[in-house]
Amino acid sequence: MTRGGRAARRPRTQVEWVELYTDQSLHVLLWFMPVVFLTQLLRQERPEQEVAVLLVAAVVLLGLAATTALRAGLRLHPADGPTPWPQLLPLLVGSGLATAGVLLLPYGLRLGAALLVWFPLVWSLSALRARPWAVAVVLASAAVPATSGRPSLVAICVLGGVFVLFTIRVSLWLKDVVRQLDRARGTRAALAVAEERLRFSRDVHDVMGRRLATIAVQSELASTLAARGDARAAESMLEVRGVAHATLKEVRELARGYRASDLATELDGAASLLSSAGIELVVEVDVDDVPPERREPAAWVVREAVTNVLRHSRAGRVVVTWDGGAVVVLNDGVLAEPGGDGPEPRSGAGGGNGLVGLRERLAPLGGDVTADRDGDAFVLRADLGRRAAVSG
Repeated sequence: MTRGGRAARRPRTQVEWVELYTDQSLHVLLWFMPVVFLTQLLRQERPEQEVAVLLVAAVVLLGLAATTALRAGLRLHPADGPTPWPQLLPLLVGSGLATAGVLLLPYGLRLGAALLVWFPLVWSLSALRARPWAVAVVLASAAVPATSGRPSLVAICVLGGVFVLFTIRVSLWLKDVVRQLDRARGTRAALAVAEERLRFSRDVHDVMGRRLATIAVQSELASTLAARGDARAAESMLEVRGVAHATLKEVRELARGYRASDLATELDGAASLLSSAGIELVVEVDVDDVPPERREPAAWVVREAVTNVLRHSRAGRVVVTWDGGAVVVLNDGVLAEPGGDGPEPRSGAGGGNGLVGLRERLAPLGGDVTADRDGDAFVLRADLGRRAAVSG
């Protein structure tokens, strides 16, 4: 929340910027071209004041109707239907009346006036994806300019209508491709996390299943021996204890990453995992520059940070740096899910379970974790402390 009690606005994603740029460009051109045509017409033909006022009014009214129709077409895309008739009818009726009005103008004004009607009609109808509307664009490109009485203009406008149709369709197609790529990237990131969870669950099953089965059999044996008063029951229970300790050790190794964490291995794994999710990893860390006693906690930080990026952010680039005893991980996609592992205050208070767990692991080493926004970036900084990593 901001000071005034308003919720902070979420930064636009790259996909939203592409959509905004495409939609606003189409709206700007819808008004820009008729204004250019009108300016040229008034300057060259110098019509009477009443006629000039009518032409200006026609441009404004047709522009408003075309804007409504274009907006409806953009909201509909990429679907083919249903056709938004309530938004289209004002444009169709207005264009029909304006086309009839062109015939009442002096011959010298008909050429420019026909273009004033032709462009907003063709431009807005081209945003409708259904095939019949593509045919309607071509027919309108021929019918409206025909009122000027110049066959050459009809041919030019038909070619222009086809070009406008192609341009708008390609622009909307590219916008849809960007949306699909973004959804695919999110799916790939989710699959990467799911694969890691599946691998972990398989390892837990393999380790715990075997060990727990052993404990169960040895416990039953010890119980039977104890019921008989056999002295070997105590020996059997010692074996159960040994298996339990071995199981605990293996569970700790699993929880810490299936092995003693290695910084170089974690960086390589992070690069592979992020690449599979369409995210670039930039490593500005020379492992040889990191003191040996700090490499394992540094590996913990890299693993947790990469997990957070995949689960909560919309990042396209992740940068890992070494800053005098601290690992700094920056990604350019601010965490989007409320309740996730960040952003946190600079004090390091709060946060999700992942960062809390990482902070608890670093605390015995004298380290700490802070996370915060830096513009549109999310920065995780982990001070590794001065003591060596503690096993387990």
